[in-house]
Amino acid sequence: MDKSSGQKSAASYLYPPIDPFDQRMIDVGQGHTIYMEQSGNPEGAPVVVLHGGPGGGCSPAMRRYFDPAHYRVILFDQRGCGRSRPHASVSENTTWHLVADIELIRETLGIDQWVVFGGSWGATLSLLYAQANPDRVHHLVLRGVFLMSRKELSWFYQGGAGAFWPEAWARFQDPIPEDERHDMIAAYHRRLFSGDMKQEVMFGRIWSGWENSLASIRTAGLGGEAPGDYARAFARLENHYFTNFGWLPEDEHILNNMDKIADIPGVIVQGRYDMICPPATAYTLAARWPHGELQIIGDAGHALSEPGISAELVRATNRIANDTLGS
Repeated sequence: MDKSSGQKSAASYLYPPIDPFDQRMIDVGQGHTIYMEQSGNPEGAPVVVLHGGPGGGCSPAMRRYFDPAHYRVILFDQRGCGRSRPHASVSENTTWHLVADIELIRETLGIDQWVVFGGSWGATLSLLYAQANPDRVHHLVLRGVFLMSRKELSWFYQGGAGAFWPEAWARFQDPIPEDERHDMIAAYHRRLFSGDMKQEVMFGRIWSGWENSLASIRTAGLGGEAPGDYARAFARLENHYFTNFGWLPEDEHILNNMDKIADIPGVIVQGRYDMICPPATAYTLAARWPHGELQIIGDAGHALSEPGISAELVRATNRIANDTLGS
């Protein structure tokens, strides 16, 4: 049965804002340094938060999904985005570089096991990290599941979601000549990596605007315009990853390797009306995950900020807080 959030705001379900007790830049090699922070209880149960995108960056609100008395909350900006440098760089920036970066953070902080928390692309990365390092993951908390499959990319970038929001889809499709529309990801790639900064910013805003307009059930079809510098970095990184299908060795790679994390418990929080990552993907994932619990939120779309999704994620982290997890 679908869960509902009622009329409360997302913020009403979160813990109060907190500041980090540790902020630093970590040299991860290949010319990249990444921003990392810790907040909450320095002696608490560690949880690493993997943001979406690729290219979204972390935000202070992400600290608030965890009881600060219990959790040691670790956030970082993935390569090329947020406060990580070089900004908007796609050089030496692949899924497997990010998996290695997460392990480097764990080793740097002297953590044995941690909770891994991620939404959208962050859910993809959480699953891939767990499959590569199953002994390091105590629990998975996923939201708005995306598995980097060709079917999912086609749904969002070749008109599936656009059939529900034709006016928003027109804003995304119309700037591309008709003879290029058979592959919208490739068409945008040519413009986002043209070397013309003005063009890259313009098409970065259009790319980002398409995704933002469908993120929340409350603002679907509208969305706001992101600042040019952010939009360009976000769009370039997403497009770079999607052009390369996340460098996964085969389609449905994550589903084909669920046996590697069969014993890891997890929670999947999924909006019923998620237009970016439809619920069928989360349902399929849960069916292949013996210890994965699927929670469908009936009045929610994709965004972390949906009230019902925020409420369920906090309930999940509170339940996990009752388990014993060493730091």
